[in-house]
Amino acid sequence: MKLQEVLHITEEKVSKMLRAMILYISAVLAANYTATWFMPLPIFGMVSVGTLIFGITFTARDHVHKHGRTAVYAMIFVAAAGMVLESLFLAVEWRIIAASFIAIILSETADTEIYQKLLHRSWILRVMGSNSVSIPLDSILFNVFAFAGLFPAPTLISIIFGEIVAKFAAGAIVALWKSSEPTARTKYLSLTPE
Repeated sequence: MKLQEVLHITEEKVSKMLRAMILYISAVLAANYTATWFMPLPIFGMVSVGTLIFGITFTARDHVHKHGRTAVYAMIFVAAAGMVLESLFLAVEWRIIAASFIAIILSETADTEIYQKLLHRSWILRVMGSNSVSIPLDSILFNVFAFAGLFPAPTLISIIFGEIVAKFAAGAIVALWKSSEPTARTKYLSLTPE
């Protein structure tokens, strides 16, 4: 039995879903690999290259939400399994993998459940609503578990702040880009349910 028959969706939708899943999983793994490469922000805060890459996951995940919780949780599970392999074969430190695993499981679960409760709302409200919880939760959990004890508290706070700012900025850019698509403009900016 083909995937589209199981999910009751067209082959084109299966293809889009799989592309979003692959993008999500690849971004998670690349973000873990670059999680310790930091750049200072102009005024206050620091951000890792991994955070900039991880920003991709929010929109990819939101595209998979269209196919229900099962698809989202399957994608998260595959990403988590990939993190273990990443640690074994690419020498990504276990503290990064453990922090990422904890942060992803908790923040992605919160995001998924909030997003699913907002399905009757417009796309942009679903994204903003779910990201408003998952972005700070992910940033705090990951950085506390990955870097507490390695950095002094002010540095850790600047990293968390920088990551929250970078993730919200990335999410806003993608939301604005998506809402500027001709077919999406009325659909998403009108703030009416789809």
